Amino acid sequence: MNIGVSEDNLLFSCSVWRPQGKSYLFFTQFKAEVKGAKIEHAMAYSQAAAGGQSDIPLKQEEFEITETTVSHREGKFRFELSKLMIVAKTPRDEL
Repeated sequence: MNIGVSEDNLLFSCSVWRPQGKSYLFFTQFKAEVKGAKIEHAMAYSQAAAGGQSDIPLKQEEFEITETTVSHREGKFRFELSKLMIVAKTPRDEL
């Protein structure tokens, strides 16, 4: 797991992955939730980069992104998840 913050403290990123790339684990579902921020970008991968290979993203119909969650789509997700990446933005306090 890797968590990062931008210099202006407005963007946060979180990546959860299996360093070896493809996982032997079998996922029936997944859900990641962000609190105190809104998701700007997210991506889920069936295989993470390893051994000179690139990340292989899940098909868009396999997962859904809302303002605060990234989760599997019931009946569409093919049970392969090796990496999940989220970038979220905190609300800016205006004077």
